[in-house]
Amino acid sequence: MSQGSSDGSAMVPQSAEGAADSGSRIAGFYKLPTDEKIRQIAARCGLDAEDVRALHAHGALPKDIAERMIENAIGTIEIPLGVGLNFLINGKDYLVPMAIEEPSVVAAVSFAAKIVREAGGFSADVDRQVMISQVQVTEYGDLATAKKAIEDSKEELLALANSFHPSLVARGGGAFDIEVRSMPAPEGPDGEPILVLQLLVDTQDAMGANIVNTMAEGVAPMVEQRTGGRVFLRILSNLADRRCARATCKIPFGLLEDFGQSGERIAYGVWQASRFAEADPYRAATHNKGIMNGVDAVALATGNDWRAIEAGAHAFAARDGRYKPLSVWRMEAGHLVGSIELPLQVGTVGGPIRVHPTAKLALKMLGNPGARELSLVMAAVGLAQNFAAVRALGSVGIQKGHMAMHARCVAVTAGARGELVERVAKRMVESGNIKVEAAKAFLAEIVAGA
Repeated sequence: MSQGSSDGSAMVPQSAEGAADSGSRIAGFYKLPTDEKIRQIAARCGLDAEDVRALHAHGALPKDIAERMIENAIGTIEIPLGVGLNFLINGKDYLVPMAIEEPSVVAAVSFAAKIVREAGGFSADVDRQVMISQVQVTEYGDLATAKKAIEDSKEELLALANSFHPSLVARGGGAFDIEVRSMPAPEGPDGEPILVLQLLVDTQDAMGANIVNTMAEGVAPMVEQRTGGRVFLRILSNLADRRCARATCKIPFGLLEDFGQSGERIAYGVWQASRFAEADPYRAATHNKGIMNGVDAVALATGNDWRAIEAGAHAFAARDGRYKPLSVWRMEAGHLVGSIELPLQVGTVGGPIRVHPTAKLALKMLGNPGARELSLVMAAVGLAQNFAAVRALGSVGIQKGHMAMHARCVAVTAGARGELVERVAKRMVESGNIKVEAAKAFLAEIVAGA
């Protein structure tokens, strides 16, 4: 089989029989150069020359960096990087990088932030950057005796944990406390209660997953020795409820007038949307999804683990045994008042942040913040994104509220480019028919008329 060229222009290789290779078993795949990986995948998946060229188009993330970041890398995928405007948080201005493919998110959050800015901006605060690492102990015998053995060894365990990251301790971080938790046994043959040691670690400006995992694995032998038990899991928790961020805003009714409705009426609709989410987990899930539209977009732009943030946020929303909204809205003395609280396990050093050029650029746009400051920004973005959504939902509905932005995306999908995008989008909005087929018809009419 022939070697594909670097620009993907060569024919897709085939086997001697003329049919594309098949099968997901490719021995030693991770050792191959990227060009050869692409060649093999193209052969097995029936990719044509245009597909192969797309895999070779690495954009802002160079091929050699992609290869170092993950195993079996064959390309990169581009997501639009936008800028959330108008953010004033604790009296400081921010231009917020946001990576997201969903239409209207960046426009909506920028508009919401503008309203809040006119009302004085967001106030925000954040906890100490504490991660939890869990060590599961089994076969320990008497529960009370095992718990006491761990508690009596607290200082030795903390010293041992910190010995694995002395530089973190030197910067003012490190393991500083131990919790011992026991839970009733789930269904099983032995009925042994679950016993867990939790290390509390200040990870400073790092997200901290590797730090706390190393510490948990490092203290495990001592835990076994002191309890007489056996350790199985030694891993961080993504329910990072010791590093929560909070943001609030207070908007006079007069700044809310829109859609031909009074500011008080808009505020009332937002309050009703909040009441619905507080009462119903089905609504709360969608309410929180809107929040995470903003939070995840900032996390992705800055090279943070948005999956960990999502897991922690949703677990936090259900911490009382029933899933609830992460934000609430109230009407108070002529103002609409919003507040949000959620765990944010973010970092500004280490991991992809260290090697991804766009992540480094995004942090530079934010003024190279530490982890705590980044958390403040993300909490404010989440509240602004939520405000934009419930403002539309409680007044004219989400479809009409975001119709223009959606129409632009449909116009592009239909083939419109340049100034034709706005013209086609306008025709669709006026007709109330925002579909690709309609966009193609309007585009054809406009081109024919020209």
